[in-house]
Amino acid sequence: MREKVEAALGEIRPSLQADGGDVELVDVTDGTVKLKLTGACSGCPMATVTLHEGIERVLKEQIPEIKEVIAV
Repeated sequence: MREKVEAALGEIRPSLQADGGDVELVDVTDGTVKLKLTGACSGCPMATVTLHEGIERVLKEQIPEIKEVIAV
């Protein structure tokens, strides 16, 4: 499943990088994806919205086995 998540993140990453941020995959365990927001995203007040309304939504659409996405 890790490869699927990396592939999906590859599609999301350009949007984050355009705003000076990025995302790193930390771990995938039992349907939980752990991500680290970096760059401008790490201190952005909208990071939680980006994580849940953007990244999590796309990952769940592409990989239905994902239960949750959390920032670490």
